[in-house]
Amino acid sequence: MATRPVKDDRLHVRLTLAQRARVNQAAAAEGRTVTEFALAALAERAEHVLADRRLFGLDDAAWESFQALLDRPAQVRPRLAELLARTPPAE
Repeated sequence: MATRPVKDDRLHVRLTLAQRARVNQAAAAEGRTVTEFALAALAERAEHVLADRRLFGLDDAAWESFQALLDRPAQVRPRLAELLARTPPAE
């Protein structure tokens, strides 16, 4: 039997009566508790927001330009090489 992760934190929200009624109605429509519904909705929205920062769409012209930048030879950056060759201050 799989163990469930320990839930050791809470999220408190304040709702208007109308908001609470709407959430209750939506949770019931999906056959979930309000907590299950809220957690699923929060997780889905969080994934959407974070995906928007990891993925991006380009039109054909922008994609070609991006590909050209990726395909060009690396440029030598002496100051960057010098910086990366230094021993970090923490060592």
